[in-house]
Order: sequence, then C-alpha cells, then structure tokens
Amino acid sequence: MSKNIRFILIFILGFTAYYFLDLICFKSIQSYSKDLFHNKAIAHVIAYTITLIPLMITAKILFPEKNIPYVFSLDQSISKGFIFSFMGTLPMLIGYSLHFDVIKTLDYQSLFINTISSAFFEEIIFRAFLIGILFRFTKLGFLSSILLGSLLFAQVHLYQSRDTVELMEIFAITFLGSVFFSWVYFEHTFNLWVVIFLHFFMNLYWELFNVSENVSGNVYGNLYKIISIVLVVVLTIVHKRRSHQPFQVTWKNLFIKSKEVQS
Repeated sequence: MSKNIRFILIFILGFTAYYFLDLICFKSIQSYSKDLFHNKAIAHVIAYTITLIPLMITAKILFPEKNIPYVFSLDQSISKGFIFSFMGTLPMLIGYSLHFDVIKTLDYQSLFINTISSAFFEEIIFRAFLIGILFRFTKLGFLSSILLGSLLFAQVHLYQSRDTVELMEIFAITFLGSVFFSWVYFEHTFNLWVVIFLHFFMNLYWELFNVSENVSGNVYGNLYKIISIVLVVVLTIVHKRRSHQPFQVTWKNLFIKSKEVQS
C-alpha cells in the first residue's frame, strides 16, 4: 500500500469514527453531563471533547512526530487572532448596534454554547482537521480540500429551520461561510485562532442583538456581515502584501498542488 493511500484511508476512517460517535453519542453524553453538573454549557464542552477523541487519535497516527497543537493549528498567536478578528467584525458590531435592539434577557449558558464553544470546536473539526489537514499535508488544492468539509459544515446547520426556502438559504450561506473561513485560515499562515475568533465574534453579535432567529438573517443583518467579510478579505490581502508573504491560495493550486504546503 502506498504512503498516500494509507494516509487517505486513515484520514477517512478517523473522521468516519468521529462522525458516527458524534451522531450516536453526542446527545447522550451531553444529557448525562447536564444531569451530572446541572450546567448545559459544561455538558456541551464535555460532549464535544469526548467525541473529538477519534480525531486526536487519527492526527497522532498520521503525524506521530508532530504535537497535537501543531496539527490542529493551535500553536500560533492567540492575541493576533483576537485583534485581527475584532477589527474585521467591527462593521457588524457597529451596524447591529444602530439597527437592532440588544437582547435584554440573555441565557448565558446558551450564549457560551453558541459563541465560544461552537466556534472553538467547529473550527477544530472542520477547518483544522477535515479541511486543513488535506490542504496542508496533501497535494489537494484549495477547492478540492474544502469541498467535503464545507458541505458537512453546511449540513450541520440545517437544524435551524424546517422551511424549505430557509433551509436552502442556510445551506448556501454556511457553505460559503466555510469557504471564506477556510481561505482566511490558510492565508493567515494556518493560524486557527483567527477563524475561531472570527466565528466567535460573528456569532456573538448575532446573538447579542435581535438580528434573526437563524443564519439566513435579514437585509441589515446580512449587509453588515458582508461588509465585515469584505473588510477581513481586504485586511488579509494588505497584510500579505506588506509583509511580502506568498498567498497560499492561487489560481494554480485551486485543485491540485505541485507540492504540499509548508505550514
């Protein structure tokens, strides 16, 4: 068996193990933990942590000489990720504060789940593992690497509605959101903290202000989100050019790279 085939097989088996463990056990672990600790935020973290074990084992099998923080891109600057993401999402904060009311009664445990916990764990699963490992350590290009992960990322957000039109909107928005997060992650030298905090701030402002019941949003909700996305893209490009860093994603590596990315 060739090295590449072995890599892909282990990768697929590892993610499949995670997927079914999450599908079968996540809610049970969460429910048991909630009964034990009487806190749904803690239960959410515990459920995610346990179901992530197959991904951690897979990463260690694939990269026995590399440490887990490096493989999952958690070994880079947290402060840079925080500052950049806060600046990039300022249009959402300012715009929402002008057009929407602040929710007066907040469920802080739900807020934690929908912002900190979801942003952290979803970025580890989708951006760092499912998408990042393929782009960083194989010859797959940008589009080839992000396709499956972005489809699954969109699929896991479909719980937000039962209306067919809204479901289509949610799927499209979250799929494109995954493409955007992936590009930002790659171009910031694979600093996962950048997209963790982007995800966090975007969710936070959506939750703090009475924007919409789901990600499909409304005119002002989506307008300021788009402005923030454009600002993030512009800031990223300016930073890359000023620091004379090569772009990770180019027209030449949309599908296949000539060599693995050195991250």
